[in-house]
Amino acid sequence: MASENVKNVFVSHVHEDDAVLQDLKTLLDRQGYEIRDSSIDSSKPNEAQSPEYIKSEILAPRIQWAGAFIVLISPDTHRSTWVDWEIEYAAKEHKRIVGVFVRGAQDSDVPKNLDLYADAVVGWSGPSVGDALEGRINDWVTADGKVRAPRTIRRYQCS
Repeated sequence: MASENVKNVFVSHVHEDDAVLQDLKTLLDRQGYEIRDSSIDSSKPNEAQSPEYIKSEILAPRIQWAGAFIVLISPDTHRSTWVDWEIEYAAKEHKRIVGVFVRGAQDSDVPKNLDLYADAVVGWSGPSVGDALEGRINDWVTADGKVRAPRTIRRYQCS
């Protein structure tokens, strides 16, 4: 019998967080989710050399396939140009984008494009991650778990 909570996701992360990626899947499994992950990790490495080939032939199809896009926020995430590219591409593909703070991460670790495009950012909690994936919450919490104050974002009119 198939799980009712099957989720096709792409988890954007730095390679140093491969173990945390597995922990995230375990966290969501405990919430009743069956996670089908299309991201690149050490169990299915990307050995291509051309950045354009990697983007168009490896990453883009995997992000397109996913129903949701998760970003693991760790101390090194904000330095990754790959993570920022993946987030921007997911936004262009109209994916639900959820940031998840890993233990030890700080607000300053949030990638630039996650700040621009996230639908929700949550702490390391199975119910919170599940609710964010489902669209039941659209909150942005800080690394210490407090709801971030609303921000005024300058909007432009199309001409």
